[in-house]
Amino acid sequence: MKELQNIVESLSEIWSEGKAAAIATVVRTSGSTYRRPGARMLIAEDGRMIGSISGGCLERDVVRQAQRVFRSRQPRLVTYDSTSEDDIVWGFGLGCNGVVDVLIEYLPVDDPHGQIAVLCDSVKKRKDLVLAKVFAVEGAASVQAGDWLTLEQNLSMTSSIKNVDLRDQFLGDALRAMDARESQVKVYDLSTGKAAVFIEMIQPSLPLVIFGAGHDAVPLVRLAKEMGWYVTIVDGRPGYAIRAKFPTADELIVARPKTIESITLNDRAMAVVMNHNYIDDLGVLRFLLITPAKYIGLLGPKRRSEKLLSDLRDEGFELSDNQLSRIHGPVGIDIGADTPEEVALAIVAEIKAVAAGRTVRMSRDLEGPLHTRCEKIEEPALAGSIGRASCGI
Repeated sequence: MKELQNIVESLSEIWSEGKAAAIATVVRTSGSTYRRPGARMLIAEDGRMIGSISGGCLERDVVRQAQRVFRSRQPRLVTYDSTSEDDIVWGFGLGCNGVVDVLIEYLPVDDPHGQIAVLCDSVKKRKDLVLAKVFAVEGAASVQAGDWLTLEQNLSMTSSIKNVDLRDQFLGDALRAMDARESQVKVYDLSTGKAAVFIEMIQPSLPLVIFGAGHDAVPLVRLAKEMGWYVTIVDGRPGYAIRAKFPTADELIVARPKTIESITLNDRAMAVVMNHNYIDDLGVLRFLLITPAKYIGLLGPKRRSEKLLSDLRDEGFELSDNQLSRIHGPVGIDIGADTPEEVALAIVAEIKAVAAGRTVRMSRDLEGPLHTRCEKIEEPALAGSIGRASCGI
């Protein structure tokens, strides 16, 4: 999400200069690839790049392809195939055995109602968005590459697709993607051809709420912001939750445990309790357990976490299996952390793992791909790339 935030900010700057831009989006992958569908890179007319769509080997060629898009103002689909024997000719030769489809689109300055405007608004307002994008067409289809449909969190729909029946099909699948919070690639069979569409579920930056504004919260905020998360600091001491101490935090809330009920947490929220005050931590934990927060991290030794839970039970608080499964105490993964910076790293790593639904293990011990495929492909790959190249990724 941080990459997308940077793209949105940079696009505003480029447009303010009166310049157009192009955006390259990974829309489909197969095999071993460095980035997954949804990865984006912004290219300014002067060659500036923001974001990335690979580990570095594709970007230079994507910029070259973008120059064609600037001239034609038409979208261009480029396929990079590192499984090809010609890969060695390109001079990359990384041998990852993957295929990446990249859609490059022109972004004019005077398009305030286009798909990118909707995307920018969604990112800035931290709202869910589904973006359905046609990236390849076969036959005399009633759509073309670059046609799109957006579905916002309030179910407001905007589309460039003129075919009403097809638009309704896109909308139905977009609604399902919004409900499942999953992206997918789908090939639609049309009366006179086929269309491949990347239906992307874009969620707001991960919300992290830190209860406690002590010294050790400073590196945690800093690392979380490097991840692009939306960070809120909550502390009952006015002299602690201050902007001078946490210049990058998104929100600073001064509230004691008895007055934090007004804080709203959804089922993506991550919370870390680090007040260094047992009574305050007990009150915060009591509050968090009745919220849908996905993650509740408790700073301190295991016996302290066990005592917190024991005291809640003594109060008559019945803890369900679901509530217990969301508690991580002691907080963080075991990396031998000692300093505040190391503890922050352990916490951020654990939160990222929980958000991704992963069990923390060494990468070398994994059986299978490092990245779980984030998209579902309902149909075989559709031919019809506008350009084709080879590259190891």
